[in-house]
Amino acid sequence: MMNDAPRFAVVLSGCGVYDGSEIHEAVSLLLAIDRHGGHYQCFAPNTWQARTIDHFTGESTAVAGDADNRNVLAESARIARGNILDLREFKAANFDAVVFPGGFGAALNLSNFAQKGAACEVNEEVRRVIEESYAAKIVVGAMCIAPVVVARVLGKHKVTVTIGTDKDTAAGIAKMGAVHQNCLVDEACVDVKNRIVTTPAYMSAKSIGQVFHGAEVLVNEIFDLI
Repeated sequence: MMNDAPRFAVVLSGCGVYDGSEIHEAVSLLLAIDRHGGHYQCFAPNTWQARTIDHFTGESTAVAGDADNRNVLAESARIARGNILDLREFKAANFDAVVFPGGFGAALNLSNFAQKGAACEVNEEVRRVIEESYAAKIVVGAMCIAPVVVARVLGKHKVTVTIGTDKDTAAGIAKMGAVHQNCLVDEACVDVKNRIVTTPAYMSAKSIGQVFHGAEVLVNEIFDLI
């Protein structure tokens, strides 16, 4: 990889749609970055999952504080094939963009949006990363439900994001001070002024092909802003 290739930080939230990063979205994002000639480094917060879900039965097997609950960084390493760093090591100066795939992990581990909605708290390191990236004017991207985390941190700047067309989630985004833009699954919402790019992914997608197409559109739009 050439040294001047655009550098992406990809922030994961575990491994699996119901309690971590949505795997199709995360892999589609990494593949799209690679296909466009970019370089990526995966990160995840070194914290415990809010809950652990059996993805076969859909039942909860552990919650925060249980001895058999799972660590977000260790689970995210499954997607990154071990090439991952603790989110505390992230520095905006080393990257051109930071992107958050979706999955319930964004609403459970990166924030507690799943429990508290628009009044949610955001993980301290995740908040630092988003604020530092915004201040450094690197591009901030998010997929699926992850834009709510961006909205919670940057809503005071009236950023524009999308989660597709879900009215309830869009209303929550508005309560955070951000602007929601309806968007089709094969599109991306681009807030040029604030350097924010978001796409609906599985908030609207019916297939992995649609997810990958949205990831490619998102990455292409980020490249245009870099």
